[in-house]
Amino acid sequence: MPHRTATLLWRALLAAALVCAVGLLPWLSRTDPALTVLKARSAERDPDPEVLAAVRGQLGLDEGPLHLLGQWLSGLPRGDAGRSWISGAEVMPGLLQALGASLLLMSAAALVAVVTAGAVCARTLRRGGRSVESPGARPGRLARRRSALPVEDAGGSGSAVLAALPEFLTASVLATVVGVQLGWLPALGWYGPRWTVLPALALGLPAGAVLGRLLDDLLPGAFGEPWVRAAAARGLSGRRIARQALRRCLPGLLPTTGLFVVGLTGGAVAVEQIFDIPGLGRTTLQAALAQDLPVLQAGTLALLLLAAVAAGLTRLAARLLIGPALRADALPSLHGPSASTGRRTLPVVHGALLLGVVALGLPRDPLALDTGMRLHHPTWAHPFGTDALGRDLLARVAHGAVDTLVPALAISAVALGTGVLLGLLPRISGPLVDTVNAVPPVLAALLVTAVAGSGAATPALAVAALAWTPLAAHTSALLRQERATLHVTATRALGAGRWHILRHALLPAVLPPVTRHALLRLPGVALALASLGFLGLGAQPPAPEWGLLLAENQPYAERAPWAVLAPAAVLALLGALAVSAARGGQGAKRKREVAVR
Repeated sequence: MPHRTATLLWRALLAAALVCAVGLLPWLSRTDPALTVLKARSAERDPDPEVLAAVRGQLGLDEGPLHLLGQWLSGLPRGDAGRSWISGAEVMPGLLQALGASLLLMSAAALVAVVTAGAVCARTLRRGGRSVESPGARPGRLARRRSALPVEDAGGSGSAVLAALPEFLTASVLATVVGVQLGWLPALGWYGPRWTVLPALALGLPAGAVLGRLLDDLLPGAFGEPWVRAAAARGLSGRRIARQALRRCLPGLLPTTGLFVVGLTGGAVAVEQIFDIPGLGRTTLQAALAQDLPVLQAGTLALLLLAAVAAGLTRLAARLLIGPALRADALPSLHGPSASTGRRTLPVVHGALLLGVVALGLPRDPLALDTGMRLHHPTWAHPFGTDALGRDLLARVAHGAVDTLVPALAISAVALGTGVLLGLLPRISGPLVDTVNAVPPVLAALLVTAVAGSGAATPALAVAALAWTPLAAHTSALLRQERATLHVTATRALGAGRWHILRHALLPAVLPPVTRHALLRLPGVALALASLGFLGLGAQPPAPEWGLLLAENQPYAERAPWAVLAPAAVLALLGALAVSAARGGQGAKRKREVAVR
């Protein structure tokens, strides 16, 4: 009970600190909120001193930020979140409407993600069920058999490509092709269930591909546990054993799933912008840009409450799934036999292709203009074609690799180290993960800009501030299960200390899957940088950063699709490289384990 009380107090303190930081945003950024609000109300009005003084008096800015924050907090118990500084309307009705739209979109996207994740790991489930039904089936047989399955590598690369596609690019393609050209579904607005299909696909497909890869990473270990042999000996069907193996793996992914739920609700800004959805992410973005503090604070608080609810539900679900085994310290380890392996040549092939693109494009000038070659199709002189200003796309993609991949690699390395270290302290990191994950990337970028100032490093700092959260949640979930395994219990009973157990039992089991998770997240980090560029908060023209390339060329996707496909294809190639490298690392780990045995 004292631990729960301390955790609740820590969560409340973090939430209060975040809300206060949001309330101090204009003063932290050293801007005049009266001028920003005036420009948001009427861009043409002359900001003379008398008008600005009137705005300050109307909003109470002269009384200071702490007074404004206290006044806003005092109204919350009555359900009063204040009035918008821009429209003058009450905040709560509009916020609830935006939250309802985002929750409906999140539910539809979550359904798409579940179906996609099931499709990604369906072959592993089918193979596992068949392997235990075969005569003489032994634990770990699935992991050995899958090393000879080239189809798995193709499926893994396919899911990696799907996960690496930017949400805003997928949304743009769906809106243009399915909504406008084919006319099958509405592309703009928010008027009913039919309007949820395309944005749900744009959000759910990449999320489901990532969850499917993580689940597929754990399943072969579940099929290699001793209970599988006992269940097969009792005559249980392969399908039933496969369902139990799925149930065995889910608790390790539930915290990550909860983070996805919150991210799909508050972080779907680009998709909401493209499909003109009045959701919470878009409302929060508009309030942040206009410094409409009552709306921004209420939106942030709503996301914090949603994060707390999602965290509580995931912990309850994990307890229902494996609670008795956790309490009895009777879990087998999921990381005994290694999971799936892949062809060791695939990372080399994908890496060579990526390096080849960079090597061919670096000698070219990414800023050279040729207005006579605007939006020209690919030729020998311009293998990727040209953009709207006649600039060579191969050159811009290659030079953008330096601006995109180097920060993404650095951020991923920092996120892995931070995530593992904080994940080893779940009582501290749990509430911190939920609080940080509730911050939309756009708001994080604005907060980082307010504190550190605008610059080339600002998007990287904003992404790094959020990128460690799924890795910390994954580490904590795996650590909790690994501590309850039989071999750790036996090691503890033999007198081993905490440091010995951590070094020789816990970290060897937790680090490999979390490292593979970080590799799978590498394209996502690049996408986060790209998304900030797409929203105008990242690199600025004429920088050849990949997100900016997609943003600049997206309006010409119908007329010159190669202008968008070139950077999108390189991002997809990066995703395939990350997945194949993770699978190759698994294969090497498994060979070492077999040699030891």
